[in-house]
Amino acid sequence: MTKRFLRISLILTGLILLFPLQGMADTPLPSISLPEGEGVKCVEPVDDIRRNHMNYLLHQRDKTVYEGIRTEKHSLANCIDCHVQPNEQGVVPAHDDKEHFCNACHEYAAVQIDCFGCHADRPQKFIKRNSQPHALQQQLNEVLMAKEMGAH
Repeated sequence: MTKRFLRISLILTGLILLFPLQGMADTPLPSISLPEGEGVKCVEPVDDIRRNHMNYLLHQRDKTVYEGIRTEKHSLANCIDCHVQPNEQGVVPAHDDKEHFCNACHEYAAVQIDCFGCHADRPQKFIKRNSQPHALQQQLNEVLMAKEMGAH
């Protein structure tokens, strides 16, 4: 009886260990769209940017926010402008769409994207805006005009 129990236990343990590994081998890697065109090249080697892009973005953020130094090399806006493009139907995906460049890998790695609470998730050229200025922007323009008129 104990030999039979031990044999069954070993077989079940082997099956339990085997099936998760087999399932992992079948898991497809995320598919991301790469920029097209001659001379289009990422700011860092692909394997480096895949592994370290968050460090580059955080460093860029710190330089910009805390030190007032704005550069474009590792800016989120440049990543978005290059990598987020319209699909075949001409629709530019938002960050929570499966087609969005950032979402594919972040969903695969179960990492939450919090950049787009403040930042645009689509290139500026594809964001449709009203022809009417927003109230805050209108107020800012009025203040700037008043200052400009006062300086002359």
